[in-house]
Amino acid sequence: MSDAKKLIVLLIEDEPADAHLVRLAFAEGQVPVDLHHVSDGVEAFAFLRREGAYANAPTPELILLDLNMPRMDGRQFLKKIKVDDALLGLPVVVLTTSDAERDLLDSYQNFAAGFIVKPLDVDVFIKLVRGIGDYWVDIVRLPARLQEARS
Repeated sequence: MSDAKKLIVLLIEDEPADAHLVRLAFAEGQVPVDLHHVSDGVEAFAFLRREGAYANAPTPELILLDLNMPRMDGRQFLKKIKVDDALLGLPVVVLTTSDAERDLLDSYQNFAAGFIVKPLDVDVFIKLVRGIGDYWVDIVRLPARLQEARS
């Protein structure tokens, strides 16, 4: 499949080992993904607004968001992205180590499209990430403006 047909994913994750596992899972999976990685919410907004080094960044069709990060954490990011009309429709799935009920409730109240607790087992983690890719490519229908970014 050509690059133009890949699911465009923005991973917002400060932990290099977790980012590596996400990259590995998508690389080994059946779903072609154009994965972009930033380390916190501040960098994510620069990417989404195409600022500085991200002037040519694509519009992601899916954002995978960690909650616990420096500078701007995932909780702050969710609140901020969902009041920005230009970014409001982007689906955000929280992918976090937190299993706190408060984080779950806050994420959904701030319009997260999903909330997934990172499993400790590496094989399970990789399988889970592959499942995320399968779901967002084969099952979910995305708004036309996001699918046009792929064409």
